[in-house]
Amino acid sequence: MDKTGIIAFVVGLLLCVLGAYAMLAFLPEVINAVKGLIGIVILIFGLMAVVFGILIIRD
Repeated sequence: MDKTGIIAFVVGLLLCVLGAYAMLAFLPEVINAVKGLIGIVILIFGLMAVVFGILIIRD
C-alpha cells in the first residue's frame, strides 16, 4: 500500500471510533433518530404502493 492508502485507512478507523463514541454518548437521541428514519421509510414504501396500485388500476 502507498502512503495515501494507509492515511485513508487510519482516518477511516479514527472516524469509526469517534462515530461509535458519539453514538454511545448520545444514545437516546440515536434511538429516536432511528425510530424516525424507520417511520419515514415506511411512509415512503406506503406512498410507492399507493402509486403502484393507481398505475395498475388504470390498466
